[in-house]
Amino acid sequence: MTPSDLDALLAARHSCRAFRPDPVPRSVIEGIISTARRAPSWCNAQPWQLTVTSGTETERFRAALQAEANDAAPAPDLDWPTRYSGIYQERRRTCGWQLYEAVGVARGDRAASARQMMENFALFGAPHCAILSSPAELGPYGAMDCGGFVTAFTIAAQAYGVASIAQAAVASYGPLLHRHFAIPEDRLILCGISFGYAQGDHEANSFRTERAAVSDIVDWRGVA
Repeated sequence: MTPSDLDALLAARHSCRAFRPDPVPRSVIEGIISTARRAPSWCNAQPWQLTVTSGTETERFRAALQAEANDAAPAPDLDWPTRYSGIYQERRRTCGWQLYEAVGVARGDRAASARQMMENFALFGAPHCAILSSPAELGPYGAMDCGGFVTAFTIAAQAYGVASIAQAAVASYGPLLHRHFAIPEDRLILCGISFGYAQGDHEANSFRTERAAVSDIVDWRGVA
């Protein structure tokens, strides 16, 4: 693979927010995970563990998650950011408004924006969801390693023609996920990755976010 091939693959990947119901073959899912497991990790700890749903198990989880989101307060294992400020808040808002404009949510329409937010807990209609966890004892280092795994998973999925979206919203109901999937309490649930085949003509998939320029993210020191 050339650098331009990799750049094209990364550019093609996007956070999919509307999926077709068609399942992804088990062999393809295993191929994605087999590639993603090559992500680097601190001391080669490889802290990631996945619980992957398909078929009736996805539907059972989708229903449970929607019910929990309607009835319970969020309780994530991993603390949320204390705030977004400056350029980070600007990027977050821009992404949100791109989505709302794409699906026809008017500014100030809180009911419509709340309905769109609830699509997170419907897994955007995805036929599969992967729940990612890391040993609590590894703390932020395990979480950092798992961030690399998420990147590897989503890029590998794109290479297989499979769309995906990493969702912190899914992990915001940690107690439910621990109970539902019997995930031990000594593991931190970090995120869900919903995946499947994209509804290419859906409005929610019609926009793309921008990336900062190299000059915006690098402080060059002694590099000619």
